[in-house]
Amino acid sequence: MQMELSEKEKIIILNSDDLFHVMRRILLRENKISREQEHFWVVCLNSINRLLNIELVSLGAIDQTIVKPMQVFRIAIQKGAVKVILTHNHPSGLLQPSESDRNLTDQMIQVGKIINIDVVDHLIFTLDGYYAFSKKGLMEEIRGSKKFVPLYKEQEMIRKEALKIGKKEGLKEGKKLGMEKGMEKEKVKIAKQLKKNGASIELIAKSTGLSKEEIEQL
Repeated sequence: MQMELSEKEKIIILNSDDLFHVMRRILLRENKISREQEHFWVVCLNSINRLLNIELVSLGAIDQTIVKPMQVFRIAIQKGAVKVILTHNHPSGLLQPSESDRNLTDQMIQVGKIINIDVVDHLIFTLDGYYAFSKKGLMEEIRGSKKFVPLYKEQEMIRKEALKIGKKEGLKEGKKLGMEKGMEKEKVKIAKQLKKNGASIELIAKSTGLSKEEIEQL
C-alpha cells in the first residue's frame, strides 16, 4: 500500500533523523490498535537521496512481518529508484534489531546488488526513537557477510523477475522501457533539474552517472 506524500514531504533524506521524523508521522496516521502491529515499509530514493515513494509492503503481528525480496524491489523498480531504505516499527518499544532483522537486511542487500539498487540503511523505530543500522556500523558489517549470496541460477532468476517487472511497468505507461531504460530516464530527469538550478556539470555527472557530453546536450 502506497503512502500518500505531498510534494513538501518528498524531501532529500540527509540522515537517519530526517527519515525517522517522516516515518513517525506515517505511523501516527494509524489508529492505536494498528500501531500495535509490526509494519514494514520500503523507502525509495533517487541518486541525490530525494524521497520518491514510501510503500507498506507487509503488515504483521506484534513481533514480526513476512517480507520477500521482490515485494521490496518491485516498488523500487516501478518508481525508478536507485536506492532503498528498509524500515519497520517495533511495537514492543525495544529498538535492538533481532537476528531475523539482520538476516532480512543481509538478504535484501544481496538481491539489491544483483539488480543495481543499493540498500543503504535499515531503520527500526518506535514513536519515541529509532535504531539505524548505518549509524551503528551494522550496515558495513552486514555488507561483508556471505551468508545470503545467491547461487548463479538464483541470480539469473532474480534478474529475469526484475526485468519482467520493469517491462510491465513500462507497458502500463505506454512506453516500451525495460528496467535499465527506466533508470536512465530518472537520471536524465534529475540532471535537467540540477542543471536548471545552476549545478556544475562535474557535480551533475557525479550525482547521476551521466557523461559530461550527455549533460551538455540536455
